[in-house]
Amino acid sequence: MSLLINLGSTHPVAHSILILSLVAVVGLGLGKLNVKGIGLGIAGVLFAGIGFGHFGFEIDHTILEFTRDFGLVLFVYTIGMQVGPGFVSSLRKKGLSLNLLAVATVVLGMVLVLALGKIFHLPIAAVAGLFCGGTTNTPALGAAQEALKSLPTTTTDMVALPALAYATAYPFGIVGIIATMLFLRWIFKIDPEMEAFAFQAEQGTKQSHLHRLSILIDSISFDDVRLGDVRRFKELEVVATRILKIDSGTLQTASPDIRLHLGDVVLAVGEKANVERLCYFLGKPARIDLMKAPGQVLHRDVIVTRKEAIGQSLSQLDLEQLYQVAVSRVLRAGVEMTALPNVRLQFGDRVRVVGDLDHIARVIAVLGDSRDALNHTHFIPVFIGIALGVILGAIPFQIFGMPAPVTLGLAGGPLVVSILLSRIGRIGPLIWHMPLEANLALRELGIVLFLSCVGLKAGSRFVDILVHGDGLLWMALAALVTLVPLLAIGFVARYVFRENFMTISGLLAGTMTDPPALAFANNISGSDAPSVGYATVYPLTMLLRILAAQAIVLFFH
Repeated sequence: MSLLINLGSTHPVAHSILILSLVAVVGLGLGKLNVKGIGLGIAGVLFAGIGFGHFGFEIDHTILEFTRDFGLVLFVYTIGMQVGPGFVSSLRKKGLSLNLLAVATVVLGMVLVLALGKIFHLPIAAVAGLFCGGTTNTPALGAAQEALKSLPTTTTDMVALPALAYATAYPFGIVGIIATMLFLRWIFKIDPEMEAFAFQAEQGTKQSHLHRLSILIDSISFDDVRLGDVRRFKELEVVATRILKIDSGTLQTASPDIRLHLGDVVLAVGEKANVERLCYFLGKPARIDLMKAPGQVLHRDVIVTRKEAIGQSLSQLDLEQLYQVAVSRVLRAGVEMTALPNVRLQFGDRVRVVGDLDHIARVIAVLGDSRDALNHTHFIPVFIGIALGVILGAIPFQIFGMPAPVTLGLAGGPLVVSILLSRIGRIGPLIWHMPLEANLALRELGIVLFLSCVGLKAGSRFVDILVHGDGLLWMALAALVTLVPLLAIGFVARYVFRENFMTISGLLAGTMTDPPALAFANNISGSDAPSVGYATVYPLTMLLRILAAQAIVLFFH
């Protein structure tokens, strides 16, 4: 103990690293303990930090603030980089319903905390703190304090009051989210593994949504016609990859210049319904499967790693004409797409190429196919992205009716930027791609640092607030502020909208803007599926919670 005390006074940086490391070790170990398959997961780090803080282990305030915020930035930035490629499609499919549920959660929580504050005669500063802590939103706390400072009658003690209420509510805010997920899992008898598989199948990450069929040319309309002149392929978004010529009996790559004849067999790839419609026009299903037919035609998945190919569309690369190959599909972020001419390639895409060995080798030279480049982490774009996210988060913007500008903060800014950059893929020489292993490592490092600091800061006054004053009352009210909206929205999402448990978990974590809850949801599901729902509602929810915290102070003081 004396060593720690002396180290803190003589070497504060070394002391801080030591304390944070001990909290991380104890917390991660605590998170691995489980009873009947249920454990704290990553949230164990938070409770370890509270324990250390209660027993007097402290680190330099400036170091704590920096470490906490930097950990949060790392966590949300890596989430955005992973979910970004599938974010737009997710938003288009169910983003409206999820964001409506998120808005309802924020509004219900705000109405509830104001009603409880009125009933129990709480000062509005404490009400704002309970709202922020019960919903685990640190930027909202800062917004509430800034709003308090703008009031002419505000005292120093009043400015500090939201932080005390926040510290009381925050740990139980996280517990409430976790408890809600576990309760929904129990009441609906949900198997997380089955739900994760169903979610992945729906997103096209486990099962291919593309269908292939060997079609016998049996229509006189397509006899002696160039394959490239058959408009039905383009209209139905189907790709021909191989063709068995009836006259020579040879299996060939399906190039646009090949002429079709009655009796030829073409292998078509696309959406099942479209492939079947194409078969209706061209002829009938063949008895032979061209995938198993002998011949020199091979297929290979080529990874896009060459800078010159990134951002190019398949029509611009013109692989079929230049290299006599067929491109059947593109796999991106676990989603399989038909290789249509307008598909633009991104770093890390896997392109299915069909042809002979020599021609495939020429395509590899064009696309790259470098495993080393794929697994290399480009840190310059990472730090540029983080810097842009910090700048965006710091830009104030005025909302009508609000006396002070609002910002996205260190959590919202980096998340929005990383989603956008991961969608763009490349800007000049900068490649916005992060290998999965590096992404997961930085993400866990970020959440561990963030939770350690939050726990250490809350732990020093945690027991005192519980024992004296209104601590127990605040805690009970915070539990209601957390649980009631989450349970209500959780039931509506499952019963009314029939949402997958993975989506609901991400929705609940996102509506509370709570990275630890997202980490817990990922942990119990054994996948990153909840991250999609989280990222779908997070940006809007972050803005609404910041506005709501300011509105509580400015309109109800």
